[in-house]
Amino acid sequence: MKIFLAEDERILRVSLADELRDAGYQVFEFAEASGVLQKIAEESPDLLITDIRMPGIDGLELLEKVKQISPDTFVVVMTAYTSVDTAIKALKLGAYDYLSKPFRNEEILHLTQRVAELRDIKQDNKRLQTQVSEKFDFSSFAGESESVNKIFDLIKSVAHSNASVLITGETGTGKEMLANIIHYNSNRSSKPFVKVSCAILAREVFESELFGHEKGAFTGAEKSRKGRFEAADKGTIYLDDIDDVPLELQVKLLRVLQEQEVEPVGTTQAVKVDVRVVASTKYDLKNQIAQGKFRDDLYYRLNVIPIHIPPLRERKDDIKVLVNRFLREFSQGKPLQINPDALGILENYKWPGNVRELRNLMERLVLTTAGNQITAADIPAEFLRPDSALPELTESQQWNLEEILTNTEIKLLQAAIARSGGNKTKAAKLLNIPLSTFRTKAEKHGLDF
Repeated sequence: MKIFLAEDERILRVSLADELRDAGYQVFEFAEASGVLQKIAEESPDLLITDIRMPGIDGLELLEKVKQISPDTFVVVMTAYTSVDTAIKALKLGAYDYLSKPFRNEEILHLTQRVAELRDIKQDNKRLQTQVSEKFDFSSFAGESESVNKIFDLIKSVAHSNASVLITGETGTGKEMLANIIHYNSNRSSKPFVKVSCAILAREVFESELFGHEKGAFTGAEKSRKGRFEAADKGTIYLDDIDDVPLELQVKLLRVLQEQEVEPVGTTQAVKVDVRVVASTKYDLKNQIAQGKFRDDLYYRLNVIPIHIPPLRERKDDIKVLVNRFLREFSQGKPLQINPDALGILENYKWPGNVRELRNLMERLVLTTAGNQITAADIPAEFLRPDSALPELTESQQWNLEEILTNTEIKLLQAAIARSGGNKTKAAKLLNIPLSTFRTKAEKHGLDF
């Protein structure tokens, strides 16, 4: 730990500096404050120990200037002129602690040890913050499709606002990941990010969990407790499965969004909060409103910034990107690739579980693939089921049953050929048809293998 020691009394300064060096610290000595300010412009110390009364700039003025130049530097003020007012002023200016002369060397050593421990904690927190920020930068939501690029463009334009965000999409599309990206790329990124799964909160404790409660508010409330909104003050609260909020509590949630204040259970005293709300749902809330299950005024308050994540089957361009992302994540440096036939099977699959299902499969394939390449033969049989070969059909299209059946048969034959590595017998067995039938169909459609 690097320590600046500012003390105009030479004997005390040298004695204290020697004691600190013997304890393993790097110490720079200064007889006056101006020398500290010159040196601190070059390199910031972890700790400044300064006398209050020195020639030129005094210790309090030095403290104030150092905190402006190097806000992370801890400052300990020492003086023989003890007064409560001086101590309070030093602490208000940002001093970590205050020592009265004379003091024992053990006191200053104990104090520097506390500073060293606190410095390590702050550095660890910064590293963790950096890691979290990197984990949830825009590249963490892999995809190159037009829909994903539009989502990113929208997030970049609204991340620093305080507007409520409503994320919609099927299960497994990455709604929570997107909520993380919004928070950690906003000006609230250093503040709390509180996640609430509305689906798993029991109806009886819902209000207490969100808004808090006072001691004695209900049976079992032995002490007052802050709710999730107060815990998220100055930061972001993520309300997953917002459709599961009980109808009778939706009006209270609406008031929080409108008034930016919560009313804990058991009191009428409102508590001000500054919270950005990000909510998500896998349902169409307009249908929920039509069925009387969701308040329209709450919906409009939440839906200031609407973001819809399309299912993976509608953005097949992203499958290859995601596959390679998960290969890098799970292979831990192992040179593992996926061949075109295997990738083709994954691109033709419907992915009802979306990105989550694909991620789980890739983790499984990394563990079970013996060689350095994932082939069609490595893909589990359930990913060759017939519905993965069906074409997309809409009500506006003219359906041609014969054409659909032919195309489906070709896709299934191709998948079986890829899955079996070109072995006719295995391919026929996969499709549960005789080898002769398989050969006839393959020849009919001109499939070479």
